[in-house]
Amino acid sequence: MDAPAPPDPTAQALIERYLEHVRVEKRLAARTVALYALDLEKLQAFAREAGVDLLAVQNTHIRRWVAAMHAGGRSGRGIALILSGWRGWYAWLGRQSLVPFNPVQDIRAPKDGKPLPKALSVDDAVQLASFQHPDNDPWLEARDAAIVELLYGAGLRVGELTGLDVVASPGARGWIDLDAGEAQVLGKGSKRRSVPVGAKAVDALRAWLAVRDAGLRTPQAALFVGRNGTRLTPQSIWLRLRSRGRQAGMAVPVHPHMLRHSFASHVLQSSSDLRAVQELLGHASIATTQVYTRLDFQHLARAYDGAHPRAKRKPSSG
Repeated sequence: MDAPAPPDPTAQALIERYLEHVRVEKRLAARTVALYALDLEKLQAFAREAGVDLLAVQNTHIRRWVAAMHAGGRSGRGIALILSGWRGWYAWLGRQSLVPFNPVQDIRAPKDGKPLPKALSVDDAVQLASFQHPDNDPWLEARDAAIVELLYGAGLRVGELTGLDVVASPGARGWIDLDAGEAQVLGKGSKRRSVPVGAKAVDALRAWLAVRDAGLRTPQAALFVGRNGTRLTPQSIWLRLRSRGRQAGMAVPVHPHMLRHSFASHVLQSSSDLRAVQELLGHASIATTQVYTRLDFQHLARAYDGAHPRAKRKPSSG
């Protein structure tokens, strides 16, 4: 294989002119100019390795270099920023009549895969749901315990939970039927669904309802209220849940959607019934629910790595 071509002094002089242009005429910040310089260093390195003049780069070269950066672990966002720098450089060269077209014009960075939703382990979820702090206000303790049990036990969105009333009534967004062990919720797209509520959540809700009205001046329809008697907001539940997670010794910040993810992941681990999980979560498309199969695979992979005798690598003898 031929050695990479040496640096092109003409190209380097053009790059210095371009950087001066963006610094003086476009008045870009020094940090931005420095990043542009790094981007163009990468471009020069790719061109030298390919043995192609910087002014003769084609779309195919750019696509190949994008693929190389992606294979090397650079994120789609990082590649997009580099392409932006290259695109500006070739646009400037075009205005100088030094290149016939912009080889970066129609090139787009690969999309980053969506991160997996964060879920608690079964042990951590049970620890959080079972947590009781002896020094907490008993009224708040009963309410917050019921919130955790309902979020984790029924997989509700936080907006669905805050919309719940104690009993069904005309115009109610949702309500709890403790005798039937289910919640009626209004989900995304104004779609109503019935969600089973487990025995632990029913017990926690009964304990909360037994003390809920203490201190309230007037009866309230909302299932979960604050000390002032008004319906809890999603933001207040986020804050209460994060505080409760810290008290319970969780290693990561806990939020309502994490409990929904945990519910879905743990049901799928036990049942492998993706369609049932879709219905429980109220997803319009099965594709939305399929992300939990990746979580489930991660769970299986960890179990395999930890338990299977063929999974453990032998220490190197050399």
